[in-house]
Amino acid sequence: MEIVVFFRRKIKNMKNNFNFKLISQDKNARLGKLTTAHGIVDTPIFMPVGTAATVKAMHLKDVEEAGAQIILANTYHLMLRPGEKNIKEMGGVRKFMGWNKPLLTDSGGFQIMSLGKLRKVENEGVTFKSHLDGTKYFLSPKISTDIQNALDATISMQLDECIPFPALYEESERAMKLSLEWALKSRDAFEERKGYGQFGIVQGSTYSDLRELSSKKLVEIGFDGYAIGGLAVGEGQELMFKTLDFTTINMPLDKPRYLMGVGKPDDLIGAVKRGVDMFDCVLPTRSGRTGQAFTSRGTVNIKNARHILDKRPLDNNCDCHTCKNFSRAYLHHLFKAQEILGLMLLSWHNIYFYITLMKNIRNSIKLREFDKFEKVFLEQYYSGDIELK
Repeated sequence: MEIVVFFRRKIKNMKNNFNFKLISQDKNARLGKLTTAHGIVDTPIFMPVGTAATVKAMHLKDVEEAGAQIILANTYHLMLRPGEKNIKEMGGVRKFMGWNKPLLTDSGGFQIMSLGKLRKVENEGVTFKSHLDGTKYFLSPKISTDIQNALDATISMQLDECIPFPALYEESERAMKLSLEWALKSRDAFEERKGYGQFGIVQGSTYSDLRELSSKKLVEIGFDGYAIGGLAVGEGQELMFKTLDFTTINMPLDKPRYLMGVGKPDDLIGAVKRGVDMFDCVLPTRSGRTGQAFTSRGTVNIKNARHILDKRPLDNNCDCHTCKNFSRAYLHHLFKAQEILGLMLLSWHNIYFYITLMKNIRNSIKLREFDKFEKVFLEQYYSGDIELK
């Protein structure tokens, strides 16, 4: 496939109030403010994942009270159930789920990649079978964008092809070029409305020249923000950081940068250090549902028997509802008794921990003390949980 020479797309609505303001920098770490139709988002920011129009095991009022400014929903899952037409009839996904702040929808590309033999990728789009009932669907860049428009997402994503790691150079180049073709078609299908935006996705696996070319061509098309896809798929933290180093330098300074599907607390800090503004990951809630809590001293497995008589909160440095009201012993009991409340309380804590981490990162950048914050946080985080004596 030959690479297409793109030209910057003319924006129909020059007064679109979807705007990113870079407030300050501490080396490569960036403090910004994203203005949208549905509210302001302070960056760097973590977006809790509400795959099927719900953040698992949490009330949305609790997600908001935890400090969330924007959440993510999933195009693939919502198109299958209940369907974008039904959601549009209900006033869009935000109104459907009772969320009044900004919302980002991914394009469905990553989920379709995970279907393996149930999908077939062609130049025009992807044919796949539903994991629910085997029904065959076709998703093109235009269809994906039209679905996100119907969902009334504040931020939409282009359809891309995300390939697994490791990938040969030739396969990575093919997928990157196809994603660029789809980027242009996604952009053409985007319904421009005041305060709404669409992001392009930089691909190219871990190859610097492919990432550079992908960034350059996406900028020529002209998106409202740019995401980094194809990472956190098995390459490990060291290679992920190396890839970010040679990717972010080719991304516009005046647009938000979004690292998709990342990650652990130390991943977030390392990515902010390399100039990333936005993150999402299922890890806080997924871990919470399995009994793992993130704390200032690393992870805690609340199902471990050592917590059976532990009167301490999960984290002495945390002010979340869970830590202010419940002991480790009680949380341990809930998981052993298989009570739903246990899943909810740990998910609540983990979301609060992640959002507070980003708040503290923003403050450190504002004070130009990010390096100091990184050193202090990671030293404590890697030191491990304190055993009860």
